[in-house]
Amino acid sequence: MSWTALLLVVCAAFIHAGWNLLSKRAAMAGAHFVFAYSFFAILFYFPITLWVVFTQGNMPWTSETITCLVLSALLHMGYSLSLQKGYQVADLSVVYPIARGTGPMLSSIGAFILLGEPVRPLGVLGILLVVMGILLIATQGRLRRFFSPAALTGVRWGMQTGILIAAYTVVDAYGVKVLLISPFLLDWFSNVLRLGMLAPFIAKRGRAGFVKFKPYWKLAAAVGLLSPMSYILVLQALSMGAPLSMVAPAREMSMMAGTILGMVVLREKANVWSLLGCAIMISGVIALTSGPAA
Repeated sequence: MSWTALLLVVCAAFIHAGWNLLSKRAAMAGAHFVFAYSFFAILFYFPITLWVVFTQGNMPWTSETITCLVLSALLHMGYSLSLQKGYQVADLSVVYPIARGTGPMLSSIGAFILLGEPVRPLGVLGILLVVMGILLIATQGRLRRFFSPAALTGVRWGMQTGILIAAYTVVDAYGVKVLLISPFLLDWFSNVLRLGMLAPFIAKRGRAGFVKFKPYWKLAAAVGLLSPMSYILVLQALSMGAPLSMVAPAREMSMMAGTILGMVVLREKANVWSLLGCAIMISGVIALTSGPAA
């Protein structure tokens, strides 16, 4: 992976840490929050998406392209709803690390099997180190919590969310690498289709659902701006030729970014497990990038 691609992924990680923190604060709003931030994302990114459509004519509009766009939207919607539901019914400290740990591992396996990326021993080591760092940061070293009966619901939702992360990551990587879909276009259409799919559900809930959501509209606007930005940077790195098996684990530096932001911005006390997790994650990213540049 080239240094330019790595820089894009690092920037995406810090932006992702920011919007995910905002999303957690609106967990109780559920599907209405997903609907709202999708609406804001469509609004904010419409001008640049329109510009891409009229200036980049190298993307063929085939049935395969349309299938990729629809499938991507379905998987992203499933991920958003699964994550919000997991936050509602289970412990955040169980759901999130399981989701973010299994996601990159399964994405990398998908890259090896479906996209034909070569398996490098150092790359596999890097993936394992990144996942280990995620678990240490999220659990503060208390890994036994995952095996308690009370944590089973969180593990189940975390695994489901992780599978969806891997699925949309592989589909989107295929879209930008093989089908030459613009990262802006892929993300924007995903939000449009997700909004359309959620609209009947939201309408069925009526006014009561919007009353419940009302306190969170500013958060939705912020997430609508930041969430696409973080993912478009990742897609751009992939479109530049960076291997998915490297990018998927490296983008999980958002966990490390969240820890650093907590210490610097919120003045949280430095924890030995968090620092150890960050160090292990950095080692993993170094291992991932120690190879032929893409």
